[in-house]
Amino acid sequence: MDRSRRIQPASAVPLRDRAAACLPGEKVLRELAVFASDGVVAYPLPESGSVSIGRSSDNDICINHRSVSRRHAILHLGPQLRLEDLGGTNATFVQASLATVETVKTEELRQVSKQTIDIAPGECITLGSVFVVVRRTQAAESSPSAGGRSPSASDGSSGIVLRDPAMRALYEQANLAAPGRISVLLLGETGTGKEVLAQAIHRRSSPARARGPFLGLNCAALSESLLESELFGHEKGAFTGAVQARPGLFEAADGGTVFLDEVGELPQTIQVKLLRVLEEHQVLRVGGRVPRSIDVRFLSATHRDLEADVARGAFRQDLYFRLNGVTLTIPPLRQRVADIAPLAELFAARACKAFERSQIPALSGEVVALLERYPWPGNIRELRNVMERAVMLCAGDRLLPEHLPPRMTAGAAPRAPAPDAAARDHEVKSRPEEPIAPRGTEGTTPQALASAPNERQRIVDALEKCVGNQTYAAKMLGISRRTLVSKIEKYNLPRPRKPKETS
Repeated sequence: MDRSRRIQPASAVPLRDRAAACLPGEKVLRELAVFASDGVVAYPLPESGSVSIGRSSDNDICINHRSVSRRHAILHLGPQLRLEDLGGTNATFVQASLATVETVKTEELRQVSKQTIDIAPGECITLGSVFVVVRRTQAAESSPSAGGRSPSASDGSSGIVLRDPAMRALYEQANLAAPGRISVLLLGETGTGKEVLAQAIHRRSSPARARGPFLGLNCAALSESLLESELFGHEKGAFTGAVQARPGLFEAADGGTVFLDEVGELPQTIQVKLLRVLEEHQVLRVGGRVPRSIDVRFLSATHRDLEADVARGAFRQDLYFRLNGVTLTIPPLRQRVADIAPLAELFAARACKAFERSQIPALSGEVVALLERYPWPGNIRELRNVMERAVMLCAGDRLLPEHLPPRMTAGAAPRAPAPDAAARDHEVKSRPEEPIAPRGTEGTTPQALASAPNERQRIVDALEKCVGNQTYAAKMLGISRRTLVSKIEKYNLPRPRKPKETS
């Protein structure tokens, strides 16, 4: 692995360039998923070599969390994955993937300290108090050789679930608009599935266009200068570092579809140039003099109120009218309760395929009730992250409430034991919620911490909530400070540092 190049998260790389996030010529079939702060960040992994992981910025993969050591571990890649702990202050644990075991009575948890062990994709790795896992990329999942199965859905192959009447009506409108060349503007909250709908429109375009490329770009992910070059391309010598001419997104998508996500974030200067492309169907590269004709269908999306932006002068009115040939508004997930359970099953199946597990855990009735009751501020993207995390932590054949993040179960009313509760007593207890940033101790009780099924993690959560104060953490846990100190030593947790005295 070239140490001079740090691996960027897949989400920070334009869609058409994600395969180049590692070294040139390398196949990107797996990625390292980091579960922290209620989200997931994926880093593409090379097919072979070694990748350093730690909090320091000079690592190949930088995880900026205080529980991760500056140089925490090295992941050795190849036919056999191997994890090397570098002996930092904070511990490394590996929970074995037990997908082939029907009934599990104890959690298989190994502590790795200054040693190298073999691991498998899908095994839950804890670096300090951050969960990471090696999984297949979406490209690898879609290959014919990738195993696994998907549950039944309206269109499971594309990730579209249409149980809710409003969503069925929305997709019927999209089908009517798809065959033409008219621009479509997709509105909705972040994470509602605007890109999935854009891809569906592209697939239902005219036969010639549907066979063409579908290229997307997040307009909020790049600086103005990089965005201009990415969209319009550049000629050789147009700016420092332009050693050769390069076509932009519009040229690369000739004959197909361009999807501009977060189009409301476009700078004013780029808005002017985009308007010309829409009106004249020609693109002028940065540093170029001769415009090039293109045949592109434009789809755009935003969570912003573009009419309000037009009214206050933040978005050009003429560009808004050009993009707004047809407007489709996607309802938030909390208004589509009928879609939640089938989407959860779909994401659980995909997670099992990504983790290379043969057994797909079923959703218990309690889990379905919690999923349908939760407001989903992050919409479908949040549901996908929750299901990936739940599958990673589940070692049995059923997903239970303890596999969900505590934010989803903290306010749940107690339920009467289900008929099969006795059988579930023998199932493995999951790993807990990802690390919680210090926010004080307001509203936190020993009963709330007791919901975490793992004693070690309960202690980590209490210390983080109390900003390292052992006295308050012990009171929160309902134990003495001496007992807390002994448990910190037992679990090899980093001792909180005493504040430096000031003169």
